[in-house]
Amino acid sequence: MTNGTSGNGLPALNLAAMPGQRLATLELAREIERRGFAGISVASPFGTIGQCAGLAFATQRIDFASAIAPIYAETVDEFAQSAAYLHEVSAGRFQFGIGIAHGPAYVRMGVTPGKPLGDVRAFVSKFRACTEYGPLPPVILATLRKRMAALAGEIGDGMLFSSGCLSHMAESLNVVPAAKREDPAFFIGNRVRVCFDADPAVAKAVLRKTMSHYALMPNYRNYWIEAGYGDEMRDAAAAVAENRPDDVVNCISDRLLDDTTLRGSPSQVRDGVEAWRAAGIKNPILVPLSADGKQTTALRDVFAAYAS
Repeated sequence: MTNGTSGNGLPALNLAAMPGQRLATLELAREIERRGFAGISVASPFGTIGQCAGLAFATQRIDFASAIAPIYAETVDEFAQSAAYLHEVSAGRFQFGIGIAHGPAYVRMGVTPGKPLGDVRAFVSKFRACTEYGPLPPVILATLRKRMAALAGEIGDGMLFSSGCLSHMAESLNVVPAAKREDPAFFIGNRVRVCFDADPAVAKAVLRKTMSHYALMPNYRNYWIEAGYGDEMRDAAAAVAENRPDDVVNCISDRLLDDTTLRGSPSQVRDGVEAWRAAGIKNPILVPLSADGKQTTALRDVFAAYAS
């Protein structure tokens, strides 16, 4: 996705290829493009690379990215073929976002992961060696903790946080050399969950429930501990260990919610996006959520927020 902003200050938007709604999702992508948003970030469930192929033909100008393609899902060679194809047919609009994913994904894929840093380093090296398929797109590394952020600064064409902490972002980015951070070609993004609702309590509840799903995963708990939320995450870990997953939602404090998500009026959300930019996130990506659980509803709320 375009580094910086779309020219009119709009962020990028998340889009998922929901089963049964894939053609409708492509129409949403065309509307996102028409409205001038900075890019489309394709969520990992339900066929990331397939949806990106659809976007390559359904849109004409907007940049789009996989967010993220789990490196264990296919062979490096197969990924390289798909990535080179998307890079070519989209005229360079595709970014290859990769990551290690999380425990539930490993079960679904039937794989046993190795060491995250070593596996990502090896994947990127092998991927870039696959030159026989044509030019390859930029490789954006999913990051949470500092060691992966540093690796992104070393070998990646960019880095992508998901539910990063605003208060911790400067510290996270400090592990990346200043020259790389300031390079216009180096992508620095964060996927920020956002919810609009006439009832502020409803919006907060939607966001808290969503964030609790991530708190079930050790990778996110470890990152949030690094960011200063040790008490909350130790309580969450205890709930998981004691088979009380429904209690994890109570471990998401207002402080953590305010540090990782956006809600409120359109102007408050727009100001929140600018706060992320001021913290060093050149490429904020909104992940819209709604009380009815419908992606279309959530996207319409964002469209309205940026039309007002």
